[in-house]
Amino acid sequence: MEYLVIYEKGPTSWGAYVPDLPGCVAAGETQEEVRKLIEGAIDLHLRGMREDGDPIPEPTAVAAGFVDTAGLSGGPS
Repeated sequence: MEYLVIYEKGPTSWGAYVPDLPGCVAAGETQEEVRKLIEGAIDLHLRGMREDGDPIPEPTAVAAGFVDTAGLSGGPS
């Protein structure tokens, strides 16, 4: 299975989360570090779900994108 991971750059670090696995998050100093950490977080999250007898959710999020707000009502010009 492949899960969509959202990466976010903060003022001093990077974060990542998996929309289909609530609570599955990671933070690191670089994007590469957070990529490695979120892979481990996904593994740990899924292992814990299996041990608890919880169903493993099928991925539903398949893509992320951007919306340019310049042309939208109330958006910046």
